Amino acid sequence: MLKKECIAMLLAGGQGSRLGALTRNIAKPAVPFGGKYRIIDFSLSNCTNSNIDTVGVLTQYKPFILNSYIGTGSAWDLDHAFGGVNILPPYMGETEGSWYKGTANAIYQNIDFINYYDPDYVLIISGDHIYKMNYSSLLKFHKEKGAEVTISTLQVHWEEASRFGIMSVDKDFRITKFQEKPSQPESNIASMGVYLFNWHILKEALFEDERDADSEHDFGKNVIPRLLSQGVNAYAYPFKGYWKDVGTVESYYQANMETLRPNESINLFDREFRIFSNDMVQTPHYVGTKAKIENSLISNGCIVLGEVSNSILAPGVYIGEDAQVKDSIILHHAKVHSKTSIERAIIGEKTEILSQCRIISNDYNSTATPRITVIPDHQIVQQSAFFEAG
Repeated sequence: MLKKECIAMLLAGGQGSRLGALTRNIAKPAVPFGGKYRIIDFSLSNCTNSNIDTVGVLTQYKPFILNSYIGTGSAWDLDHAFGGVNILPPYMGETEGSWYKGTANAIYQNIDFINYYDPDYVLIISGDHIYKMNYSSLLKFHKEKGAEVTISTLQVHWEEASRFGIMSVDKDFRITKFQEKPSQPESNIASMGVYLFNWHILKEALFEDERDADSEHDFGKNVIPRLLSQGVNAYAYPFKGYWKDVGTVESYYQANMETLRPNESINLFDREFRIFSNDMVQTPHYVGTKAKIENSLISNGCIVLGEVSNSILAPGVYIGEDAQVKDSIILHHAKVHSKTSIERAIIGEKTEILSQCRIISNDYNSTATPRITVIPDHQIVQQSAFFEAG
């Protein structure tokens, strides 16, 4: 019987409520990023670039757009007959089914899927982070250490450490202590939410967690601490590179803006480690004779007749004559009509900003850092507007 050495399980079912209007109609992994991409592109591309050809995508919240976007997986070369990408929503089995109750329960409900491929190792990843990572290096580290569990980590600023799962490690990177979002962290070595398990270890841990009526069925809160208490060989893989959790409007906006400063962000133009996307075929972008574009990403299908600076235009965006867009993110097929000014804003998909509007945060002239104006998808804005962030 054929088998796989390592398969990936990609958690993509989160609601992403902290992203406010951006996830009102779609799951967080399907939110556009960097012009032509969606957030899930980064994890799927990491798998492709790491020669992991079997990926289970666990969906739950408003999955239609995400499922349609992934399709057969051909955009990421994940359309194989044995393996490829598989959409795994909650389902009714022999016992009473339910929605995924937590990250660990989501994997538990798909044990049969994993068993089908009989892997030696199972990689657990998330669909809502922006990063490039060669999982082959993680697997090599895992094998060399004789690990049973390896958690990919990075060092974060001390003031941010309480937002993460935090580890203490010895000189060999063996994990000696793990705390999920501690109020007083003892370390700044943070979990990236990327876990590599020996499958037989993970399978037993999932059954044990499911039997625990008091468990929240979460890897960080329950499964990892229990395994450590049982003395498994657990190691911290030190990741070196850009990684961003885009879980809030502010972090999403910041990560997008950082793509305009390639030395500070992920390199979208790296041909050796490409980020793939299922971007629909569009016409070339068009720049009018009076248009002015400065330090911006302009996707296919855009028509720019006005001024765009330090901004990101997703496919199919229209910027009218004498319109000004600055420090902003304009999502798919939005229209900004003539003589409109937009600063520090996120304009939703297929939203239309009519002529002579001014979109600006209500505290833009204050001494504090201005908040980000977010206008949801499919809106029509007819006059100058002052919006709260979110």
